[in-house]
Amino acid sequence: MLTPLLLIPLVGAVAIGCWPGLSSQRSRQGALVVSGAALLWTLWLFTQFDLSFGGFQFREFVPWLPFLGLNYELSLDGLSLLMVGLNSLITWIAIWSSSPETERPRLFYSLLLLVSSGVAGAFLADNLLLFFLLYEIELVPLYLLIAIWGGGQKTYAATKFLLYTALSGALMLAGFLGVVWLSGAENFTYQAVMGHGLPMTWQLILLGLLLVAFGIKIPLVPFHTWLPDTYVSASTPVAMMLGGVLAKLGTYGLFRFGLGLFPDAWAELSPYLAVWAAVSLMYGAVTAIAQKDIKRMVAYSSIGHMGYVLLGGAAMTDLALTGAVSQMVSHGLILAILFHLVGVIETKVGTRELDVLNGLMNPVRGLPMISALLVLGGMASAGIPGLVGFVTEFLVFQGSYAVYPIQTLLGVVGTGLTAVYFVILLNRTCFGKLDNAIAYFPKVTFSEKLPAYILAGLILFLGIQPNWLVKWGEPTATAMVAHLPMTLTEVVADEVIEQPPTEIVPDEVISFPVATLLP
Repeated sequence: MLTPLLLIPLVGAVAIGCWPGLSSQRSRQGALVVSGAALLWTLWLFTQFDLSFGGFQFREFVPWLPFLGLNYELSLDGLSLLMVGLNSLITWIAIWSSSPETERPRLFYSLLLLVSSGVAGAFLADNLLLFFLLYEIELVPLYLLIAIWGGGQKTYAATKFLLYTALSGALMLAGFLGVVWLSGAENFTYQAVMGHGLPMTWQLILLGLLLVAFGIKIPLVPFHTWLPDTYVSASTPVAMMLGGVLAKLGTYGLFRFGLGLFPDAWAELSPYLAVWAAVSLMYGAVTAIAQKDIKRMVAYSSIGHMGYVLLGGAAMTDLALTGAVSQMVSHGLILAILFHLVGVIETKVGTRELDVLNGLMNPVRGLPMISALLVLGGMASAGIPGLVGFVTEFLVFQGSYAVYPIQTLLGVVGTGLTAVYFVILLNRTCFGKLDNAIAYFPKVTFSEKLPAYILAGLILFLGIQPNWLVKWGEPTATAMVAHLPMTLTEVVADEVIEQPPTEIVPDEVISFPVATLLP
């Protein structure tokens, strides 16, 4: 049931890449059919998933290299299901967003599908070494996608991305090898490694390796320096994949392997993780305000919003972790629509500079529908009620405030700063008077608007009916929290329960004769 999620895009990538004489239009259509088939298969998995069970489902096992402890092992829980669904959706939308006149189309669409296959496999991998291999598979295709079809300093950005991601993979592999060797496990199966029983010192060291590895991938401050250059240099479809899906490999890895394998060490470091989250979200918001390039502004906003995910994980409560998992999906949808709209604006207007853009909301000569969708995307990112961004951030704040009130309040401030830089962006781009020298822009076709329509519909629907998002990840989040040591909120609750009940004073003791109250 799970293997088709890897095979469909993989076989499609090989077929498109090897098909002789395939035109750009035919290559795009073929990639849409392949990614659409993967999306339909994912939707079918949602209908088969058992919400009453928080563990792994649909297990698959095929011996591969048992002498290395490497086997083909796949499984699915609520966290994996949401991430696989996000990957399938964003892949299809990214391919639709690509230009029909893309150069070297067979190679372009083959690489996109190969990335999608590797990411889906990583989200489903139930073997640590298999996860590492699939985690690394997307590295070279993404390097080529940035270096060949990117813009600006694309070679510099692609090389920087390659080096940072390679370092991330090396640190992650060191952590995986360490936990298997030190625990004496016979293989790299996730369940075999979970009950390792390592001393706290080793747990902290190995968890530290994973925190840095996945902190680079997300990225979090101070490992974020590759992100702005890479996101800005990447083409619109690749930027949507990078921000909408690839960044989630980092947060997924933190929860699956950091929190899942080292719950005691995670609880020990959780106060520092909360501080790290607060620093990242504040840094991302403040830095975004200073940007003049709207694509770079959106890129920096990603750093801040991923800080909310880490804050939810650090709080170690059911509500906060459920919010963190939901925030991963929310962030992917919002970032995808913003990158798509920025790409459309750059194509039609020819610039991304705030000092040049103006008056795009003009109903006659501007880009009114694109501007309206951009307003919606900005509002969702700023956490306006009724949109999916508000729901997920509220769950994180509600679940983390009792544990880390200061960091949570900083998160609320970060949400306010998000509203500030999106007001700046929208005020300068959508409103004001059009420059007569560039007053008429090419019309935006329905095909160019369709990805934004789909994403906007999901942002609105999940904001009004959040249970359609939250219910999938909640059982898994609850199961993860159940394996953690007693959290700070539970300690407080136990102290309250252990206190003797307050003696209630009888009414007659505190009553007063009515006559004494009268003059």
